[in-house]
Amino acid sequence: MKLATLKNGTPDGRLVLVSRDLERAVDASAIAPTLLQALERWAQAAPALQALYEQLNAGEVRDAFPFEPRQCMAPLPRTFQWCDASAFLNHGRLMERAFNTPPIPDFDTIPVMYQGAGDDFLGPFDDVPLPDEALGIDFEGEFGVVLGEVPMGVAPEQALDCVRLVVQINDWSLRALGAREMQSGFGFLQAKPSTSFAPVAVTPDELGQAWSDGRVQLRLHIEWNGEWFGHPHGGEMNYSFGELIAHAARTRRLSPGTIIGSGTVSNAQRMAGSACIAERRVLEILDQGRPKTGFMRFGDRVRMQARAEGQERSPFGVIDQRVVQAGAAT
Repeated sequence: MKLATLKNGTPDGRLVLVSRDLERAVDASAIAPTLLQALERWAQAAPALQALYEQLNAGEVRDAFPFEPRQCMAPLPRTFQWCDASAFLNHGRLMERAFNTPPIPDFDTIPVMYQGAGDDFLGPFDDVPLPDEALGIDFEGEFGVVLGEVPMGVAPEQALDCVRLVVQINDWSLRALGAREMQSGFGFLQAKPSTSFAPVAVTPDELGQAWSDGRVQLRLHIEWNGEWFGHPHGGEMNYSFGELIAHAARTRRLSPGTIIGSGTVSNAQRMAGSACIAERRVLEILDQGRPKTGFMRFGDRVRMQARAEGQERSPFGVIDQRVVQAGAAT
């Protein structure tokens, strides 16, 4: 299934099913008014949603309407828990150099994860209001999973059975604040403003071979102000989503609607480019002795789209956002 949430003036929006080709949608609120409510009673809601989804793709739904991604909120506009990892070790090691921090203990054997804010996610075309260009505005392209209920102590193999949906993420960062917060030992707070999501969340079966080994086997194509920035492949995750879920659930159960992020998609081969500015800057330091690429300015745009090789359409749709000054008229 493919699901999205349309703006309707409420914090949680209106749940819709989206056709496989992302062209048509149908209201699903009679089954579950919001995606969070669907997740909380998935055993009852999923069969009805699946039946309606099949009718939509077969052209058998009378009240289907054109799908407009610009009317979308994040698929799950707010939730109780958002945990982001650093599952691409290439990126993590580069960031250690960027922030001049000592190596993280057991980085190769224990996932790194922080708990972010799940109360105010941004939609795929929403402007991104931030207070000051001097804070080092950066995008971070990621993948994530949305979970059903996860028992405490779940094994990685069983943890994948708890994945309900797969999502594409832009996890915004303010780099000027990140170094101090990392060194404090308490993790990110001010350095992590509201996270953005592509319009469509998909069940793992919709990805076919692109969902295997607990990883999203797609390239994440990124453009900054219309220029190519990178197309790293999600399959290079050093930790699978099963391992990340098991790590988060080691000492507590996870409630339905919990989102687990992969961290910035990063590949060892330079030709793949990067999914964030900070990584490019580190590579410039290593290669040229100093960074040449600045961070984002107000008015800049970033576009992200996950695609399989040789395909133009993304299963998640597109993130296309502009950074603006908080409080300024748009």
